[in-house]
Amino acid sequence: MFELTRDLCFFDLEATGLNVVRDRIIQIAVVKYFADGREPKELTMLINPGIPISEEAMRVHGITPKDVANKPTFGQVAEELYEFFGNSDLAGYNSNRFDVPLLMEEFARVGLDFDLDHRRMVDVQRIFYKMEPRNLRAALKFYCDQEMENAHDALADVRATIEVFKGQLSRYAGVDYVDDDGNVTEQPIREDVQAIHDFTNQEHILDVTQRLKLAPDGTVVFNFGKYVGRPVGKTLWEDRQYYHWILNKEFSVQVKKLVKKLLQDYEQEQKEKG
Repeated sequence: MFELTRDLCFFDLEATGLNVVRDRIIQIAVVKYFADGREPKELTMLINPGIPISEEAMRVHGITPKDVANKPTFGQVAEELYEFFGNSDLAGYNSNRFDVPLLMEEFARVGLDFDLDHRRMVDVQRIFYKMEPRNLRAALKFYCDQEMENAHDALADVRATIEVFKGQLSRYAGVDYVDDDGNVTEQPIREDVQAIHDFTNQEHILDVTQRLKLAPDGTVVFNFGKYVGRPVGKTLWEDRQYYHWILNKEFSVQVKKLVKKLLQDYEQEQKEKG
């Protein structure tokens, strides 16, 4: 590590979900680099969140309620963590959008002010995204070694996109995809539109605005708002005001069509039961 003028803590959180206000920390790991040149110090702990861990979160990090059942709560370790971070600067991957605000919320709940005013923050993901842009110009250079001309002219953009696609077909011919969990998709980028469609689309997301999704059990649930994670049909049957609110607000035609059908299907199920 280069010479520091202030201690620097790299840290990562695992949580019950992705909402930085409602969700809770279940694991924290910190590596602290010292400005005085001492050897870095590591801290890691599991934390009992006191609330359920979402199925989606468990699929990502593999931490179950049983793993944290007998672990301390955040309140019980807050002082230790607060002292460990001290006045250090902060670093992580996507930390500015997730880890830092989630940690701030947890400290605030136990009455500790995790002040950012005098801390510097390093988000390694932002370095990656800025230095390795994922726009059409960068894609054309990467896959085709061509410079973009007349950028944002619609026809020029289409032609460039076609060249990029051809470059992708060539580069990834015979290449398997391995996800973060080690799952393998054999040769997904090939001359087969269905295969590419399946690979590039999130099958559990039902609309292009990502308002509705499939839960692990196949139920369609909300992916936004006060009913996030709740079954759409049942919820709208119980709260007709929310149903009419969706129909009269700026939701996509696709979402409105889906909620109408889901409500109708649920109503039909209730009739058949009753």
